[in-house]
Amino acid sequence: MSTELDTRVQAEIRENFGKGFARRLRAAGKIPAVIYGHGTDPVHVALPGHQVSLLVRRANALLELDIAGTQHLTLVKDVQKDPVHQIIEHIDLLVVQRGEKLQVEVPVVVVGEPVSGTIATLDAQTIALEVEATDIPEHIEVDVEGLEDGTHITAAELKLPRGASLAADPELLVVAVSVPAATLAAEDEIAAADAEVAAEQSGEAAGE
Repeated sequence: MSTELDTRVQAEIRENFGKGFARRLRAAGKIPAVIYGHGTDPVHVALPGHQVSLLVRRANALLELDIAGTQHLTLVKDVQKDPVHQIIEHIDLLVVQRGEKLQVEVPVVVVGEPVSGTIATLDAQTIALEVEATDIPEHIEVDVEGLEDGTHITAAELKLPRGASLAADPELLVVAVSVPAATLAAEDEIAAADAEVAAEQSGEAAGE
């Protein structure tokens, strides 16, 4: 059975504003949102809270809004949350068109394991791409399997999906493979201790 979430959302026009109304809206299980873009006036709507909360977990989520029988394809541009309770307080939606190319920030995910004793550090959490509105990848994978200490992977080396082009600096460092600092410090301590023992042994031998 498919686990894909239905991106078709029934939205309601809202004509009341202010913090008090927004709180009542959220208490009723709905999320206040605004739609803008393509030279149109902003449209203020209320969205079904549970469904939309699930949909916006994905970066760059597309919502197919139905507003009084009119369809609007929109891209989630910003999700504002309560910093303590993490409740969604407001969503900004950008009107997009099928076939239109957009510049978006796509999450980067590291897969695989580098050579034993090293770690892969993700320097760029997201990467800027230019893609079609309906073809935005969920994430970009970077395979670090078997990579050695000192390996650097830049934006130019990423494998991008068909139809996507890089909008970031090609030389942007995305992943670096290195030996952990704690390991290097421990190795330095061991080397220093070995050197001290060797020096003592050398001194004893000279005094015999």
